[in-house]
Amino acid sequence: MSTLNACSWSLQLLIWTMRMNYRRDAAMSTIGLPGSWQPTYKMLSKRVIAAARSRAFFASRGAQYTAVSLSKGWKVADTHIRRAQFHSKTVKVPQMAESISEGTLRSWSKQVGDTVEVDEEVATIETDKIDVSVNAPTAGKIVELLAKEEDTVSVGQDLFIIEPGEGGASAAPEEPKTDPEEPKDQQLDKTTPEPRAPSAADKQSPPEGPKESKKEVKKQDSKPKEEKPKAPTPAPKTPGNRGETRVKMNRMRLRIAERLKESQNAAASLTTFNEIDMSSLMEMRKKYKDEVLKEHDVKLGFMSAFARACTLALKEIPAANASIEGDEIVYHDFVDLSVAVATPKGLVTPVVRNVEDMGFVEIEKEIAALGNKASTGCSNGGVFGSLYGTPIINLPQSAVLGMHAIKDKPVVVNGQIVIRPIMVVALTYDHRLLDGREAVTFLVKVRDYIEDPRKMLLALS
Repeated sequence: MSTLNACSWSLQLLIWTMRMNYRRDAAMSTIGLPGSWQPTYKMLSKRVIAAARSRAFFASRGAQYTAVSLSKGWKVADTHIRRAQFHSKTVKVPQMAESISEGTLRSWSKQVGDTVEVDEEVATIETDKIDVSVNAPTAGKIVELLAKEEDTVSVGQDLFIIEPGEGGASAAPEEPKTDPEEPKDQQLDKTTPEPRAPSAADKQSPPEGPKESKKEVKKQDSKPKEEKPKAPTPAPKTPGNRGETRVKMNRMRLRIAERLKESQNAAASLTTFNEIDMSSLMEMRKKYKDEVLKEHDVKLGFMSAFARACTLALKEIPAANASIEGDEIVYHDFVDLSVAVATPKGLVTPVVRNVEDMGFVEIEKEIAALGNKASTGCSNGGVFGSLYGTPIINLPQSAVLGMHAIKDKPVVVNGQIVIRPIMVVALTYDHRLLDGREAVTFLVKVRDYIEDPRKMLLALS
């Protein structure tokens, strides 16, 4: 039954009950409605539904329509009337991140009957990239949940129904009250029926099974007794705990696995390494970080320097800023860099667009904003103590730069052995696009820019 048909049917039921003659005025005064009240066709409010459900109306046609008999029919109609929520609002799945059209309903924060405030979280939807919170558009009570946890939901799909009203703690269910003016013979008998006394037939003993004949007994006795097989010796117990826990992969982890395996199968990946002396960059950061934080309210880190160095190197090596589409190579006049962001559910790589037009401070602000959206900070292998590593390409990118931990190492400078902070960097590139010469040249240019940051200001190679 559709909502519109449920409305029409329920209104007819109200008109029928209002036209009953017996005790009409007394019934209306009992529920607090004036005798001249006429049903409205605009909407079904709680008070109108409560009026229709009044047992005084059900009893107004005499013994033929007692409260007991009519309440059975009302239980069927009650389901449809509850769904005719003309004053309720259906909340849909909101727009999510770019290029995401569906997600998994991870959990319900509220259940049917709970009250919510404006913008209070009701559900959480997990997508390939981020988790999206679905909030209540208005204060009220949750009437119905239209999806189950772990269901796949699409943007624009009906998610739950909320009845506007006052928010706050969930209201305790009201105990049904007996109408004091209702005749006792028309009140519902809510007591549990007494159990039926067992009849004489129930007391009869069950029929006995067929008796075995003497011949069968003799045959069984004549058979030799079979020896029972010995129980197998139990295997020795393995010391230690052998338990295990199985957890379903979330959408983000499934998507990461799919994309990286696709990259591994499609790209001809190769990795080249180099070492960078971080002395100059660390000195510059130490000198200006407090000033940058004070004036721009952002921390000056190493990521902005590496992003700027890669941008300048990409202009000199165009093949490193290209991608393969079918049988064509697409060279980009702009520079988009993705930055690794570690989240509790997996690694994501949000994109900083048009980095070629940004300076150190603008890059740091954009990276900080991306980190805040992912509920954690941007990261690289060095943050976790990685010394070496071979990063994997995320198609359609042509290369990925891995930054590792900074360690003090002895190096030769002007014929002298000195201790310098050294970072090992790794460049994994797609050999379908880049040859070894271009890849190594790109990484060397990045190294030169980092070892002398003044070159980036002058754009000198």
